[in-house]
Amino acid sequence: MKEIVLHIKGLSVNFGKNRVLTNIFLEVKKGFIYGLIGPNGAGKSTLFDAILGMVESLSGQISVFGDPVDIHRHRIAYIPQKDKIDWDFPTNVREVVMQGRYPHKKVGQWLNAEDRDLAQKAMQWVHIEHLADRQISKLSGGQQQRVFIARALCQEADLFLLDEPFVGVDHLTENRIIEVLTKLKEEGKTILVVHHDLATVTSYFDRLVLLNQRLIAEGTVKEVFTMKKLQETFGPQLTVLQKAGLMHG
Repeated sequence: MKEIVLHIKGLSVNFGKNRVLTNIFLEVKKGFIYGLIGPNGAGKSTLFDAILGMVESLSGQISVFGDPVDIHRHRIAYIPQKDKIDWDFPTNVREVVMQGRYPHKKVGQWLNAEDRDLAQKAMQWVHIEHLADRQISKLSGGQQQRVFIARALCQEADLFLLDEPFVGVDHLTENRIIEVLTKLKEEGKTILVVHHDLATVTSYFDRLVLLNQRLIAEGTVKEVFTMKKLQETFGPQLTVLQKAGLMHG
């Protein structure tokens, strides 16, 4: 029986006066890569925000590793959408990656040689060590995404939340990210990825969460990635995908 890493019970969230998530019940189990799938406005990013305590919930409970989120916050690594990051902030690659060590430090505690070594290894893992001193605004889209993957690796987290990590990256970077996520899974880590490209779902993920303001389905890719479930999730939007030949049967 797999350990439950994340347990969401009856979660509802409003954005202003509009309901974004309604009565979500979800168990996320250890050691899988989950794809979080749904149309724009489905509440996928909001679900991450709720897990992290960045938005207030109308109702429901969220526990991580069996406890309130704050107890294990250092064990959760979050990689936001690229458009949520201030790329003009005057900092370089090494400094951003080192931020992954902050959750493990007390207020006022300095980073040490061990932290710097972990940051170096994280940069090497995603092949950006040669960019360590470069200003983040001078990087390509793929390089920028690798920086935040490296920051998450440097944190040595157990639960990884990635919000659209493949948007605006080159094919090489996308493949590298999947290699890293697969390695993390093999180490017993748990990964949730907001994802839009249905053509790669079957090769990238072990399990899927289909979401459109409410939970449509959760299960293995074979169980959940069906035309019926996708039609229920995407509605009329799925027709375009069918015409593109991305779905069969």
